Amino acid sequence: MTETRTPRPKKAQRSDVEVPSLGPLGMARWAWRQLTKMSTALVLLLLLAIAAVPGSLFPQRVQDPDAVTSYIEANPTMGPWLDRLQLFDVFSSYWFSAIYLLLFISLVGCVLPRAVQHFKAWRSKPPRTPRRISRLPQYRKVMLGGRDGAAAPSPDDAVEQAAAALKKRGYRVQTQDLGSAAPSVAAERGMLKEVGNILFHVALLGVLVSVAIGALFGYKGQKIIVEGESFVNTLVDYDSFNPGTNFDPDWLNPFSVRLNNFQATFNRDTSDPRHYGQPTDFNADLTVTDEPGATPQDVNLAVNKPLNVNGTKVYLVGNGYAPVIRVTDGEGNVAYEGPVVTVPSDSVYTSSLTLKVPDARPDQLGFAGLLLPTAVSEPGEIPRSADPALNNPALILSSFYGDLGLDSGQPQNVYVLNTENLTELNSMTSANGPILLDGQHREVQLPNGKGSVEFLDVKRYVGLDVHSDPGRIPAFISFVLAFIGLIMSLFIARRRAWVRATTTEDANGVRCTVLEYGLLARGEDHRLGAEAEKLTALWTSLWEDRGVREFHLNSKA
Repeated sequence: MTETRTPRPKKAQRSDVEVPSLGPLGMARWAWRQLTKMSTALVLLLLLAIAAVPGSLFPQRVQDPDAVTSYIEANPTMGPWLDRLQLFDVFSSYWFSAIYLLLFISLVGCVLPRAVQHFKAWRSKPPRTPRRISRLPQYRKVMLGGRDGAAAPSPDDAVEQAAAALKKRGYRVQTQDLGSAAPSVAAERGMLKEVGNILFHVALLGVLVSVAIGALFGYKGQKIIVEGESFVNTLVDYDSFNPGTNFDPDWLNPFSVRLNNFQATFNRDTSDPRHYGQPTDFNADLTVTDEPGATPQDVNLAVNKPLNVNGTKVYLVGNGYAPVIRVTDGEGNVAYEGPVVTVPSDSVYTSSLTLKVPDARPDQLGFAGLLLPTAVSEPGEIPRSADPALNNPALILSSFYGDLGLDSGQPQNVYVLNTENLTELNSMTSANGPILLDGQHREVQLPNGKGSVEFLDVKRYVGLDVHSDPGRIPAFISFVLAFIGLIMSLFIARRRAWVRATTTEDANGVRCTVLEYGLLARGEDHRLGAEAEKLTALWTSLWEDRGVREFHLNSKA
């Protein structure tokens, strides 16, 4: 007979669980938690370092706008696209600023909760003594008393003395269950480790804030001063000026600097011909007036020894020669007289010279050529400079007349003469030849009655870099604090220790007190065993007169 089974009813299929949507507030909370993770801060710090790389690969407009213009002209296809991507203004670009601000917010959101949490942990009591101390990585037992008739201390007395000894070792202690059969003490040390960690991140925030302060309210300017001339710290007196984003020119310190003399020392060791003539030292004698009405002070400015005027740093960054030239125009009037700053091009100070004389009449005049500090010449060769010192200064010039283009309002490079709209008077390739001015031929008449040019003297000049960064000192302090915090977080160990005392009898029936103690490290600590040995030596010295017997040792570390 066949048994008929009734089929089981199928279970109803469970519909998928619908997860509620986060909503705008939930999404904002989730995004905030992701942003304030330490891993996110590290990623943003790495992105900030990567984002700064283009600032060293491409010329920056804030440092050298002419170099940016030249780069775009030399790369007509790629240059405009790089400019649109703000790769010539990296540190003020939107994308760099976004990474910078996100990193700042991430650090703030990460550090502040950790600081609050650590403050609460600092004020809280050490954790209670675990029931089974023997399971800790470092565990010891010490028997007190019971030897040579020495009386054993009471458990309460042993715990209180252990607490006092641990406190002297820098632990914060909390005695527990005094008066019971098994009193104990809980101890903890190394709380400064987390303080160092928080200090490091707070100092990193300080560095970011300091850099931002310098970028917003600082400035950097360049000025060339010829011997005998002065510079006043005003906006109109700078050759180039790069202000911070929120800088106000009224904040400039009203000091003045006068260049009295400049000395350059050159190597004169004939036994070392390879380095003969190379510069060894530069010194500028200045007269500085801190503010209007103040007493002028004579100071010396040298390389790597900047001048500090009320927080504004003045650096010596360059030097050269400035020949004094007088130009008389075709009508017999002095159209120009003064020093002309030249640009050195080699180790013997062969310097390029450009002079534009827009006031000359009837035509504007222009000159371009070289200054040779120690001119030497061989038959059939072009004169050259043999030494950087002024032993035989000479000028080799080409002259032009016509329209210099200065009246058009278009900015021009003062060290470049555009000859497109000029007619040549003198040059190396013209029939008139170049203009040669030296100690024997001080003045030369220009062709076609255009006037004359006279070589009067040679002066020295210095290039100054004036730098004001209100975030410099806070950044240095933040760096020092970050270093201290890093050292604290690396070398301070976070440890917990528990000591429990109980009464027992040894094999001879003599009453004694058993002191068991264990240690636990927060994280990896290869010095935990050494700390346990120090505590063992501490108990031995503390109860040496009571007869100490160590009879059990258990180390899992």
